[in-house]
Amino acid sequence: MRIPRIMITAPTTGSGKTLVTCGILQALVNRKMNVASFKCGPDYVDPMFHEKVIGTRSSKIDLFFTDTEVARYLFCRVAENSEISVIEGMMGFYDGLAATSYTASPYDISSKFGMPAILVIDCSASCMTSLPLIKGFIEYRKNNIKGVILNNMHEIFYPKMKEMIEKETGVTVIGYLPNVKEFVIESRQLGLVTPHEVDRLKERLNGLAETMERTIDLDSIVRMASEAPDIEYNVPDLGNKKIKVRIGVAKDDCFCFIYKDNIELLERFGAKIEYFSPLHDKRLPDNTDGIIIPGGYPELYAETLSRNTSMLNDIKERIGNGMPCLAEGGGFMFLHNEMDDRSGRPHRMAGVIDGKAFRTDMLVRFGYFSVTVKNDGMMEKGTTVKGHEFHYWDSTSCGSDCDAVRPSGSRGHECVHNTKNIFAGFPQLYYYSNPEFAYTFLKKCGSYQKKR
Repeated sequence: MRIPRIMITAPTTGSGKTLVTCGILQALVNRKMNVASFKCGPDYVDPMFHEKVIGTRSSKIDLFFTDTEVARYLFCRVAENSEISVIEGMMGFYDGLAATSYTASPYDISSKFGMPAILVIDCSASCMTSLPLIKGFIEYRKNNIKGVILNNMHEIFYPKMKEMIEKETGVTVIGYLPNVKEFVIESRQLGLVTPHEVDRLKERLNGLAETMERTIDLDSIVRMASEAPDIEYNVPDLGNKKIKVRIGVAKDDCFCFIYKDNIELLERFGAKIEYFSPLHDKRLPDNTDGIIIPGGYPELYAETLSRNTSMLNDIKERIGNGMPCLAEGGGFMFLHNEMDDRSGRPHRMAGVIDGKAFRTDMLVRFGYFSVTVKNDGMMEKGTTVKGHEFHYWDSTSCGSDCDAVRPSGSRGHECVHNTKNIFAGFPQLYYYSNPEFAYTFLKKCGSYQKKR
C-alpha cells in the first residue's frame, strides 16, 4: 500500500519540532491537501490540537503499547486515504523507553515504518556547532534522516550555513525558520494547551504557515514523503466477540484525553458509544450500560463540575447500583469526594472514591507502566494492560489493587481501585495493549444491562 509519510524529529526536546510540525501541517492544509498527522508516544493533546484546529485526521504511534504489527494497522487505518502523513517524533531521535534503549524511539519507528525523517536543529544558541551535530546524527548508525530544517536561524546566515552543511554532511537542508515568537503556541504539562485556550489561534497558525512557504521548501517535503516505500498491514483478529451495550463516554473541554483507538476497539466489539458532558449535561444518557471517564484537566473546571450537582448525584447513584465504570487520570480525580483546583481550593466531586485529590508542587509519577491486577474485581487477578501516568495531582486514595511496573522492569507502585464494577486510578490506559481488558469491561456492562 502506498502511503506518503514523513517524520519530523530533533536531537532533543525543545528544539522546535512541534512548532515546525504545526506550521507544515497548516501550510499543507492551506494547499488543499488531504493530510493526516501523528504523534509518537502517549500523547492526547497534540493530536487533538492537530485535528480540531488545523483540520487533519490525527492519531498516535506507540511501540510500547502494542507490537509493530498492531501499530502498523492503527497507523494505516488513519493514513491510508491521505495524500501525506506528517509524524512528529517525541523527545530526541534516538531516545527510547529507557535511558539505554532505542526501543519505541522515533529512530525505531522511522526504521520499522519506513519513514523518511527530517531533523530540526535549534540554532538559537549555536551556529557552526550544528555541523558536527548533524554529521553525528547522520553517521551514528543507518537511519532514514533525509533532510534538515534549521530553527531560529537568521536569514542572513542561512545561505552559507546551508552550503556548508550540505557539503560537510551530504544531507539536504530543506529550509529554515526564523525566530517567530509571535507564532509560538503555549504548552502545559502533557503538551500543547487545548485548542479553545489559545488566543487568535488560527491567525497564529496561518502566519506560521505563510512564513514557512517563504523559508522552507515544502515541495521537497512532499516529494520525500512520496518516496517512502509501500507499507502493508493486517487487521488484528479479535474473534467473533460481540456485545451490544451502550457506553457513555465523558467528552468535553474538561475530559478530553481520549485515545480514538480505544473507542474504535470498543465499537469493534459491538459497543454503541454515546458522549456526555459532566460540565454541561444534567444526567448521564438514558439506557447507559457503563461509563468511561477519561483524563483531562478537571482542576481547571473544578467549580463548574462541583456546581453540576444533578450530574454528580446521578453518577454516584448509578455506580452505587452496580453500573460498571472505567476512570483514569482526571476522570479518577472527578470520582473523589473532593478535589482541589489550581489554587488549592477544595470542591465537591462525585463521591464514588472515598478520598481527596490534591495538588502537589512536583510531577508525581511520569512514564509508561504495565498495570497488573493483583486482587479480583471487575478485572481478574493477573490481567495486565499498558498505560502511562503524567500528573501533578495526587490522591489520599490512589488504590492498591494493581501493581504498575516500568518497561525496564524496575519497581513501580501500587495503584487503581478494582472493585466489582469500578476500575479507576491515575494510569491512563491503552486498550489495544490487551483487547481482552476492553472486552471484559463490556461483558460487565452486558451483565448490568440484563440486571437493569
